[in-house]
This record gives sequence, C-alpha cells and structure tokens, in this order.
Amino acid sequence: MSRAPITKTGSERLRAELERLKSVERPRIIAAIAEARAHGDLKENAEYHAARELQSFTEGRIAQLEALLSTAEVIDVARLAAGSKVVFGATVDLEDEDSGATVTYQIVGDLEADIKQRLIAVSSPIARALIGKSAGDSLEFTAPNGVKHYEIIDVRYE
Repeated sequence: MSRAPITKTGSERLRAELERLKSVERPRIIAAIAEARAHGDLKENAEYHAARELQSFTEGRIAQLEALLSTAEVIDVARLAAGSKVVFGATVDLEDEDSGATVTYQIVGDLEADIKQRLIAVSSPIARALIGKSAGDSLEFTAPNGVKHYEIIDVRYE
C-alpha cells in the first residue's frame, strides 16, 4: 500500500483537529446526549436525535483522521533541497500570462489540500503541470474553465 504524502504543517493541523475532536467535541456531545435523555421520551426528542447524529459524524471524522494519519508519509518541506525546481511542498508564485494577475500556491498532499488557503493537491492539474518546472518557466494546463497559461515567478520551500 502506498503512503500518501503530507507536509509536516498539514500533519500537525490534522493532529490538532483529531485532538480537539477527542478531548473537546466528544465529551461535549456525550453531555448533550445525557441531557437530552433526561428529557424523557427518546422517540420524539429532536435534541437527542440531533446529538446522536452529531456524535456519529464526529466519530466518523475521528476514525477517518486516525486512518489517514496512520498511513501518511510526513515530509518536512524546510529540509527539501530542490533549489528553484518545483517538487512536492514547494510554494510557487505564478503570473497569469493572459491577465497579468499573480497568485501563490503551495503544493501539498491530497489529505490537506484547501484552495481557500492556497494549498493545492499534488494530484491536481495545475500541480501536475508545475512539478519539474523551475522559476522562469511557462506552463499550460487545462482547468475546468479552459486552458490557463502561467509563468513561474518564484519557487521556495518554507
């Protein structure tokens, strides 16, 4: 079985979420279920059913995080010595050759990708187009809204 790559920062973030779910959310949900049970008839008790549903979701997320973290290969990006070449973990500054807009992305594992935080999955089309390129190179890839053309401005490992 292959191990999914994850950055050290991503691993720490997922471990923090797991710890919060176990030490804060789980006890809070158990207390909510106990309180709802005290109200009597469980068949028509919406609070009880909502708390049980939340418990099910939380326990599922805990199991998912434990499984992901147990099989993940943690890579310390700061120790990579790839120079100006784009590899897993690189933070890349790009300029859109069509609009002139600049954007910064970090290439991370599939488990920690979050486009809102500018973390793109190593398996995404743009990351696959970036891998192996260097600062100053141009690239083209097909996005959902058409073909995009970018120039790599800078590559760094933080």
